[in-house]
Amino acid sequence: MNWIPLNVTLRIGCHLSYDVTHPTPMLLVLRPRLEGHVLVVQESLSFGIGQPAYEFLDSHGNLTWRSVMMPGRNEIRHDALVAVSSLPDYCPESTPVPSVDQLPADVLRYTLPSRYCDSDKLRDFAWNHFGLVPHGIQRVKAICDWVHHNIEYRFGSGRPDLSASEVLARRHGVCRDFAHLAIALCRAFNLPARYVTGHLPDIGFIDPGSAMDFHAYCEVYLGGQWYTFDPRFNVPRIGRVKMAHGGDAVDGAFATIYGHAVPSYFLVWAYQVANGTVSIGDPIDLSLRIDGTPLVRYS
Repeated sequence: MNWIPLNVTLRIGCHLSYDVTHPTPMLLVLRPRLEGHVLVVQESLSFGIGQPAYEFLDSHGNLTWRSVMMPGRNEIRHDALVAVSSLPDYCPESTPVPSVDQLPADVLRYTLPSRYCDSDKLRDFAWNHFGLVPHGIQRVKAICDWVHHNIEYRFGSGRPDLSASEVLARRHGVCRDFAHLAIALCRAFNLPARYVTGHLPDIGFIDPGSAMDFHAYCEVYLGGQWYTFDPRFNVPRIGRVKMAHGGDAVDGAFATIYGHAVPSYFLVWAYQVANGTVSIGDPIDLSLRIDGTPLVRYS
């Protein structure tokens, strides 16, 4: 295995607030997954007035915190410094495609329709549009190209009840919807695909000026491993920090709340900093940010 330098330092995290009137159970998936080319250097997570939380691994291996929000305002804060690679997303053009009978047992679940990735409703569309494209990475790229160019990104248009087939019908959405549609179209060809949520800083790209947020994309199983594809941006990116993956957004939600809660504050950050300039708990200071430009800087 080739050595991968972790030569970029990111500050990632969020500050979430919820108001509840009764004790309300919740699940949180905020910490980076302990996999890939990501090293957590410093990290803190606090739950305000909520009852003591404990961590477990869910069925997809996501680091999940379980707690109960208490009546009043509940403040959740996550802050971390992580080291990542300056290398962009990559998938070799010659990557082989295993047949379904050769797929590992734990991968088979990602070939099936799910609540938001209703691939069974998209088979005719998938075969009419991509049936002549060679199976494998060429077909995955063709699907991502089509989604990128034919689904309009509309900030704030996301809804928690939209499936891939509904996104296809309305032709607009947010990153979650782009990911769901690409995944469903891949699964229509028995290509294992899963939903991913995490952080994506603007390393090597100009800051678009919109508020920072969590980001959703997908991974496709080719050649015995998972590769990243992002139909929202549709270009290789640097510095992804995965928090969760699963069948669809149900498994990748940063917060799952069992009851009524009113969100009162939402702030997410993911940006590059120079080594030694920031510690967790410091105020969020974007003047220390060194990404958001076409220049890639190394720590």
